[in-house]
Amino acid sequence: MTRIGIIGAGIIGTTIALRLIADGHDVTLIDADPDGLPTSSGNASLIARPEIAPIASPGIIRSVPGWLLDPLGPLTVRWGDLLALTPWLMAFLAASVPARVDAGRRALAFLMRTALEDHQALEAEAGLSGHFGERGYLALHDTPRSLEAGAEEQARVKNLLGYEFEVLDPAAARRLVPQLEGPFAGAIHQPGYWSVGNPLTMLRDYQGVVRGRATLRQGKAVAIDQRPDAVAIRLASGEELNFEQVVVAAGVWSRDLVRQLDLGVLLETERGYNTTYTDLDWNLPMPVGFADHGFIASPLVDGLRIGGAVELARPEAPPNFRRAAAMRQKMRRYVPALPEGGREWMGRRPSVPDSVPVISLHPDDRRIAFAFGHGHLGLTLSAVTARLVASLLREGPRDELRPYDIQRFQ
Repeated sequence: MTRIGIIGAGIIGTTIALRLIADGHDVTLIDADPDGLPTSSGNASLIARPEIAPIASPGIIRSVPGWLLDPLGPLTVRWGDLLALTPWLMAFLAASVPARVDAGRRALAFLMRTALEDHQALEAEAGLSGHFGERGYLALHDTPRSLEAGAEEQARVKNLLGYEFEVLDPAAARRLVPQLEGPFAGAIHQPGYWSVGNPLTMLRDYQGVVRGRATLRQGKAVAIDQRPDAVAIRLASGEELNFEQVVVAAGVWSRDLVRQLDLGVLLETERGYNTTYTDLDWNLPMPVGFADHGFIASPLVDGLRIGGAVELARPEAPPNFRRAAAMRQKMRRYVPALPEGGREWMGRRPSVPDSVPVISLHPDDRRIAFAFGHGHLGLTLSAVTARLVASLLREGPRDELRPYDIQRFQ
């Protein structure tokens, strides 16, 4: 039995804790606010297996001026944070060349191949059930050109992963989702998506298992000390906790611990907004994505959530809830029945420029592992990340995990 400390009790850190507990280790999960609402709690409730396209893509340079001019668009950069974000943005543009995009797509496809099975296995090992369901996904497109581009991307997904898709005209799409009364050119139905009833409920259930079988404690980790006989996590309170192995899975705040270890990383916040309705007398039969606007409407077991888009900003920047309002307004073009109201929320997705998460050991100390940078795929990739982190700590690095190695930033 190995004593392992994990920093970060969001969905990534918590699933890693469950995996290591199942492997028989003595686990302590540490978080500054374990009862708070981490980014994963506001997820669109999708196990989004077909989403293997990196955000950076060929032609992205032409989009940059539009991002800066439209503060409510699907992808925007805050002017006041532009200088601080410049290194990340330069790397993002460099990652948009076709060869890098293809490599990113293959790296994400490798993780997606077992993402669902890893979730199902972890849920069963935790003694839980009922969190996952097979609902599929409907992506709406406003123009024939957008619909064609969407079909081309899904053909690439099918080639890599085998997931089927179907291009539908508006009438066929409305038979699947009758609430779609507004105009659109067509839709793509993708059965490969699964859903989670409520991401926060799932996280709390998983954290409850950790509390029962291991240790979940409050504390802000400020440093990691590498000692000959232990790896110590130093807390803001001054307390030190000694472990044989440590995992850094603290979302965007992982970067402070990584840099304190004299390693480089480009990790910024890909902030997302949502609105959740819990008092509607109707709901959508499946998740619906609005492909030309960068947001999703997802039915939860207890409501409807409308969220998405990307805002690049410093973690401490105040929220701009006009982005949530803009998504609601756009959705009413398609679903006029959507009322005012709802509960607004903002989360800080930890994002790396090439969209490929860091799942890696420290290059000079195999006692320390890293798991962060999953962007909007944290929920989807949490269980497969947990399995891979456990294997890295047990067996060391291997060639197939090189695309996720932190050494690409050194």
